[in-house]
This record gives sequence, structure tokens and C-alpha cells, in this order.
Amino acid sequence: MRNRWSAADAPDGSAPIARLVYASRLLGADPGLVLHGGGNTSVKTTVTDLTGEPVPVLHVKGSGSDLATMDAAGFTALRLDRLRALLRLERLGDSDMMNELRCARLDARAPDPSVETLLHALLPHPAVLHSHADALLALTNQPDGARLVEELYGDSVVVVPYVMPGFDLARRCAERYPARAHAGTVGMVLLNHGLFTFGADAEEAYHRHVELVGMAEERVGLPRPRVAPAAPQPVDRERLARLRREVSTTAGTPMLLHRHEDPAVRAFLDRPDLAAVATRGPVTPDHVLRTKRIPLVGTDVTGYAAAYHRYVEQHRSRARTTLTMLDPAPRVILDPELGMLTAGRSAAETLMARDIYRHTVDVIEAAEAVGGYRALPAEDIFDLEYWELEQAKLRRGGPAPEFAGEVAVVTGAASGIGRACAEALLARGACVVALDRDPSVGASDGPARLGLTVDVTDGAAVDAALDSAVARFGGVDIVVAAAGIFPPSRAIAELDPAEWQRTMAVNAESVAYLFARTHPLLALAPRGGRAVVVASRNALAPGPGAVAYSASKAAVTQVARVAALEWAGDGIRVNVLHPDAVFDTGLWSPEVLDARARHYGLTVAEYKRRNLLGAEITSARVGELAATLCGEAFAATTGAQITVDGGNERVI
Repeated sequence: MRNRWSAADAPDGSAPIARLVYASRLLGADPGLVLHGGGNTSVKTTVTDLTGEPVPVLHVKGSGSDLATMDAAGFTALRLDRLRALLRLERLGDSDMMNELRCARLDARAPDPSVETLLHALLPHPAVLHSHADALLALTNQPDGARLVEELYGDSVVVVPYVMPGFDLARRCAERYPARAHAGTVGMVLLNHGLFTFGADAEEAYHRHVELVGMAEERVGLPRPRVAPAAPQPVDRERLARLRREVSTTAGTPMLLHRHEDPAVRAFLDRPDLAAVATRGPVTPDHVLRTKRIPLVGTDVTGYAAAYHRYVEQHRSRARTTLTMLDPAPRVILDPELGMLTAGRSAAETLMARDIYRHTVDVIEAAEAVGGYRALPAEDIFDLEYWELEQAKLRRGGPAPEFAGEVAVVTGAASGIGRACAEALLARGACVVALDRDPSVGASDGPARLGLTVDVTDGAAVDAALDSAVARFGGVDIVVAAAGIFPPSRAIAELDPAEWQRTMAVNAESVAYLFARTHPLLALAPRGGRAVVVASRNALAPGPGAVAYSASKAAVTQVARVAALEWAGDGIRVNVLHPDAVFDTGLWSPEVLDARARHYGLTVAEYKRRNLLGAEITSARVGELAATLCGEAFAATTGAQITVDGGNERVI
């Protein structure tokens, strides 16, 4: 582990909280130490309260904070004397403990403190850092992990057998640490859990952390050299979409699947003992919340679910509160052909599971090389998976976003109506694969958005984009065909055949091809596939000088109508929007708008509202209607053509 502390960058010793923020970010920047909100840190100070009295305070990481991005507001200040008084109790339920911790806050608006707050409080040192270092977990997840730790560190650390986080762990450490600590103690190892180091300030605690983790890394051969993953080789996207539907059916809600493969994962998948070694349990119980206890090896989702039901029934009596069973769908799937897949209700969940299991692969391989990987017994994993604090979160959870777990492909998504459609679907919880020939389509990508530079008339590029979509999210639920061009106005007598062909290719033929390629995926959508075609008022009421545009939009309307007829039996609904006079698109520059308004003797503002309702039609308004068409309100509607034009006498 490289020591990243910089005396030039670190705050000086007169700012203990600022120094703790700095140390926390150093830990959080190393995924071999903590992932996705893992780990916690603290510092003890004395503050003056409103009465002028000095109050010893513990500043500890707040729940929901991430060490990689911590700032001072992410810490919660608690009265240290009250915390240490709680440690004198013989027993305290974790829900009651959290209530007591909230009551001990100096500021009631501060975040809930870490569940390991009492453990930080009992340690006498001012600064405490805690991580889940891969190398240490590889060392402790062994048949004789305690002996290996003691051989490596001697008596410089206190070793604590595994106890579930919360009050029980704090009590165990309160008994064990004072009995074994001495002047040379620099850390505490919680078997199958992680490492605590401490010191007079955050700098000393950090240096000790680096030293102890570095020793473990040298002992087990971590971190392993990382080779940047190449793009996964395409697999049968229909097979992957079918697997996603099975996972979704088992979970009782639409789920995403994310595919990952790199050389280390490929080597792991090729192990002859994969099924045995991968199903021994997580490297630390906390991971069960993201990955479940074991992955599915192969693709038998039904068998996995049955085994999960048996696991819950076998351990149900251990629950400390009313047990609400979690869905039995796997969160990690290991298949030699498909690669490593992670499942989740959101893109963020799939990526967290991916990151955690990717590190799990390294830990298992390192542990196997030392003596043999062994996780905690299933009952210990169950206790954390069905922890009363986690069950309480389930009961407090609100409704999921409308399109959570669903995937939309939107063409023409770099600007105008296409971009508005993509934004509306994202806002309602969908993952979006945004296609456009403009490279800027990828500028605002994130976990739930994948922008790909694609010419929709290039069939090979469209196929490659669908491969990427299914590898990233597992399938396709929604298609919005918004890509289109409007050629220069010209009379039929002046027809340009090349311009005609290009317009038909973009506005109509590309949609027919996209529909042909996405139909198998839409037919496997967990809640039924949906398609929306953005056509035009010109399909219903053409104007002079727009023969290519009007004909192409009429043609694509017919494509949609035939698809609605053919696909209804597959549960896929197909509807058409006919916008008109959407002036915030690339087709309308300020100069063109001004010229058109003057042609009619109107101001630009009047020209924009030149319809029966006097309404201004915007891309956002069309995008919202496209998203609504894909929702429950239109669950019984297919083959419809809906105008978005403020009312037009010729259409009506």
C-alpha cells in the first residue's frame, strides 16, 4: 500500500477534523481498502456547548457518507461520555442503540452516526481509521486466520474473533481490547471484517494503517496486477435478455444485468473448482447486502431461488425482529460463457455488486494461494443480511421510480426531441442508451446513461450498439425512434433523388431496421416492451415543398402501425407521436425563426404559438409525453397516433 500522505497538502495539526477528512479521503481513494460507503473514521475533540461548558466529543463518519468524497459535514458529533456510558450496558438492541446514538448528537440535524460508533468511542486514542482491506481479508478468511494474523503482526495488534457489527461487537471489543492492549499496540484486527488503526492524530493513524496493510499485501500477494478490461466479446444478446427476464421474474420486479470480464475474472471463471470455491460465502458479511451470500454459478435461476428459500427457512429463527424475506434472485452470476454478471434494481446497484465481487475474486485467489479461502458460516451471514437495522430500512423504503430496472434505447438523443425523450426517461428511473451520430451524445454519460456515436442508417453500427446496451444493462424494454432529418424545402419538380433516399433512409428505413433488431429484446421485457415513434404533423397534413420529409414520416407511421399489429401478441405496444412547430431543436435557428415569423406578419413569440390552443410546443413537452406513453397510463394503448401541436385545423 502506497503512503499517499503529503505534508504539503494535509491541513496542519491545529485542525483535527480537517486532518481526519484528508486521511479519510486517502483511504476512500483506494478500492483495495473500502468500496461504496464502506469503512469509517473518527476523531475525538473537546468543544464548548451553548452553556459555555467543555464537552468531550466524538466526530464519527455519518451513515450514507463515502470516505472518498468526505467533507466535515459528513461527520456527526456525539457526546463521548454518553457513548461510553452505553458500553457499560450488558445488552442493547441495535435499533435501541441507534436511537441512543441519535439522542447523543450535538446537532439533531446531523446524519445518523456509523453503526460502529461505540467501537470508536471505546478506543482511548484521539484518531481512529477503519477499513476492509482486501489483503487483510485474504489473510483472515483462512482456516487458521487468527494464527496467520498473529504471526504477521505479533502483539502489535489486538485480534478479535468475528462478531456481528453493532452493540455486540462493541461490547466484545470493550472486553478484549483493554485486556490485551499495551503501549506498543497500533491496531486491532477484526477477523473476517477489517482493520482498525489509531493514533494521536489522523496522520499517525494513517501511517500505521499503511504499514499494517502493506505487510498483509506482501504476505498474500495483493494487490494483483490489474489489466484493463477489453470490451467483452459479444454474446447472444437474446440469451442474455432471457436470463435477465428470469432474474426479474424471480425478483418480482424489473432488474438490470451488467456484464463484466477482464483477464482475472476470465481466469476465475475457468477454474475447474469454480462452483466450490465461489460458493463459500462473501469475504466480509457486509457484502451480503450487495451480492447476496453466494453467486449463482451457471444460469439456473429457479434452482438458485429454491436454495435461497431453504437458506432463509433454515435460519429464520435467528432473526431478532419480524422477518421480511428479501427477493431470492441472485445478484452475481458466474457463467463461463456469459462472463460475470451482476444484477440490481438500478445501474448503481449493478456497478456496486460488480466492484465488490471483482475484489472478491482477488481475495479468493490470494487466499487460495496462501492456504485456502474460507468464509464465515452461513448463519453469520444470515444475521447481517436480516439484521434488524436492514429490515427497518425495508419498512421505511418508498416506492421505486416508474421505470426502475428498465432500459430505453433512444435515437437522435444528442439534441432536440431525442435528447428530451432521453432526459424524461432518465428522470423517471430508466437506464438510457442514447444513440446519435453527433459525438456529443456521450458527453453526459453516467451509471444509468450510455451514449454511443451511431449513424442509424448503418446496420452494423446499430447491431454493435445493441450488443453494448445488453452488455451494460441486460436487455431493452423501451425504444424511442426520434432520429430524423428535414431536408431543404424544394418542389417535387426539383426533386433530388439522393436527398430523397437519404431522408427515407434516416426517417423510415432505419426505424424498420431498429424494430427488426430490437423485437426479440422487447418481447423479453419483464413488463412488456414499448416503442414510440416520433413522426410529424406532416404525416397527417403535409405542406408544399416537403415531399421527402412528409413521405418519410408517413412511411415510418405505417411501420409503427404494422408493428403494433404484429407485436401485440408479444405484449409489445407501439404508438406514434406527431409533433409540430417544435422550435427549440437544431432545425430552427434564430434567423430562420425570425424570417418565418416576418413571412406571416408575426413576432417570433406569436409565431411559436400559431396553433388553436396558443400553446408553445417544446422538446421537453414532447419528451414527457413520450415517457408517459411508455408508462402505466397507456398500458392498454397500442397503434395510437397522438398529435403534439397545440391543435391544427388541417389535422383536426
